Amino acid sequence: MAKVIITKELEEEINKKFKKESIEIFELLYSLKDNPKKGKPIGNVGGILISEIRYKTYRFYFITDGFKIKILKSEELENLLIKFVAMSDKKTQQQVIDSIKEVLRNLGERGFS
Repeated sequence: MAKVIITKELEEEINKKFKKESIEIFELLYSLKDNPKKGKPIGNVGGILISEIRYKTYRFYFITDGFKIKILKSEELENLLIKFVAMSDKKTQQQVIDSIKEVLRNLGERGFS
């Protein structure tokens, strides 16, 4: 079972924007614990895979070790860390993806606290 972390900023943004619906969203995000290969890969920076998972018209972006996802079977992904770092709607999708890549290039994974 993988470990899922949601950054504090993203958690606050989800709670503020979705109110009661946020429970359903957090269940969706934490469902990656049991199925870490869920989600659509959208980029790779230095071996760190950027993926998205959708909820209605919103996209939630997470980063993880791309090598582990590619090589290991789902049941072997015990030590995999999945970190949700941002969300967007369709209009701001490319801006958010570019900013995630920029942070990863400059600061690496530690750029997301």
